[in-house]
Amino acid sequence: MQKQSLHTNPFALMMDPEAVLQAIERSDRLNRLQSRVCRPLDKPLIPHVSADIDAFDHEVDDAPDIEPEIGND
Repeated sequence: MQKQSLHTNPFALMMDPEAVLQAIERSDRLNRLQSRVCRPLDKPLIPHVSADIDAFDHEVDDAPDIEPEIGND
């Protein structure tokens, strides 16, 4: 009865994590699964920006901010 209640109640499984790990190790169905190791990319691939665009970006970033004049016409 104890085993059946553990399988049907996921909250009971949290009370006995060692039993869960043992069940995982004994599981034939899990052992038959094909597995693959997928690793995330350490560095995302960022496309190379041409020198002209890069120079324009620096020029815009370095330019002083111009505040619009509000006049009374």
